[in-house]
Amino acid sequence: MNRPPPHVVVARDADRPGWLLAVTTAPAQDVTAEHVREDALHDRVRALEHELAPRWTVRSLRSFYPPLLAAGIRLRRAHDLLLCHAILRDTPALSEPLTPSPLWVRPDQPEDLVAQPGLFDVGPDAGSDLDEVLAQWRAQQDALDRAPDGRLALLCAAESTGALIAEEMTAAGLPWSRAVHEGILEDALGPRPLRGARPARMASLVREIGECLGDAEVNPDSPPRLLRALHRAGVFVESTSKWELSDIDHPVVAPLLEYKRLARLFTANGWSWLDDWVRGGRFRPVYLTGGVVTGRWASSGGGALQIPRQLRPAVHADPGWVFVTADVAQLEPRVLAAMSHDTAMADAARGSDLYEGVVRSGAVASRQEAKYAVLGAMYGATTGESGRLVPRLRTVFPRAMAHVDAAARTGEEGGVVSTLLGRGSPRPDEAWRSAQSRAGDPGAGGADEARARSRARDRGRFTRNFVVQGTAAEWALLWLAEIRHRLMALPPAPVSAPASGPAFDDRPHLALFLHDEVIVHCPADQAGAAAEAVRAAAEAATARLFPGFAIDVPLDLSIRDDAAT
Repeated sequence: MNRPPPHVVVARDADRPGWLLAVTTAPAQDVTAEHVREDALHDRVRALEHELAPRWTVRSLRSFYPPLLAAGIRLRRAHDLLLCHAILRDTPALSEPLTPSPLWVRPDQPEDLVAQPGLFDVGPDAGSDLDEVLAQWRAQQDALDRAPDGRLALLCAAESTGALIAEEMTAAGLPWSRAVHEGILEDALGPRPLRGARPARMASLVREIGECLGDAEVNPDSPPRLLRALHRAGVFVESTSKWELSDIDHPVVAPLLEYKRLARLFTANGWSWLDDWVRGGRFRPVYLTGGVVTGRWASSGGGALQIPRQLRPAVHADPGWVFVTADVAQLEPRVLAAMSHDTAMADAARGSDLYEGVVRSGAVASRQEAKYAVLGAMYGATTGESGRLVPRLRTVFPRAMAHVDAAARTGEEGGVVSTLLGRGSPRPDEAWRSAQSRAGDPGAGGADEARARSRARDRGRFTRNFVVQGTAAEWALLWLAEIRHRLMALPPAPVSAPASGPAFDDRPHLALFLHDEVIVHCPADQAGAAAEAVRAAAEAATARLFPGFAIDVPLDLSIRDDAAT
């Protein structure tokens, strides 16, 4: 029987400069901490990683790991106490969850998270007192020991591995061609303008918009002023949104919509974005593991999770290297089928297009109807086309619909739901509780009751989607962890990519993660092995999360020089 790896519990030394490292195999053990000088930490970590391959138990990998990566040191395993505290504090899987503590709360948007080289140095708050760290680790291990099964432990391990991957992707960066990006901007907008000025193409559109409206001073960047100018020209819209303008028959609509499209490109990913975020041929965003309550990732600055399709050609592999790209079609409904053990829905999910499978089931007549119905089921649609179609799924896919319907009822009643591995949904806030309380008062009026019902339904829609989106995020975490494990086993490459840094310059590595899509940057001669690693990782993640249940999770996988689609 394989023994679990030892833990190395790490904390700042409160009495003198440096670190305390305690090697232990069990929480109940008395530990003897080793003091390591600041300038000797990297050598000691490298030696312990080679000798023991331990699980590094730290307050936060966000602070501890980046300096190691800058020195070319990768950790195989870790336990992030901040991230796991949140899971074990909020899970309904434990009769006695962890006691909330302000010492173990990660701020959602840390002010110091700026994706710039050199700003990831370990600060004074990077570690806690060793006694605090050991106490929190022991409390978390006790909670995991009390769990009814191994799912919470799997979630904590996956979340911590996700934190390792997040820092590794920031360190390695996403290969980005400034020249290609600038070419895209110039083709769309014209030459780079002076600071504060509009690009030539946008300036030309402003003049055209002014001519259409008979207002040479119109400013399309100011919605109130633009709305007044539209009204004066007889275009009586309530907003300047694309969706409302698209229904209007007027000469101003085409140039105005084009201006809005170009303005989004210029402000979100223009030359200023390039100056701020792309350096040394790499885009290095800051990823927030579990940054969304469902467990999905978020990013801090740079829009890492929203790279426009138009800019994808700028994501370009280094010479002698390629990208292996893979994404999952319709991940969330496939996850719903598996987590609810709905064999009929799993049959519909066989192959690459679940929506066509829903049509074959007889529930709906067309693929478009299938998409409306399935999304409506997961998001709680009650009106429109989705609302009309959702009831048909209850007959054809009873277990899947019962699963999300039960989650919605729990939410409407103020309860907490969880993902398959045990991540708990947030509890109702004070405004929700106050609305329900007022509606129950003897003197409550119709408006109070309507407000309470509306808020209850809103919360039900949230919990309905939480169980599916959160479990899909768990599948993605396991997929990432399995990809990383397999890529680390591949040999060094003869062709280096020095811009990726010392930890990744000769190794295939994850370069981008977007919820259900990954990009691996790898040497061209290892592309086949990397692609197989990504494919095998998906199969392993599916088997790990849904043991004994057959569900197809197909990948759209390709090998290419850039990320254009």
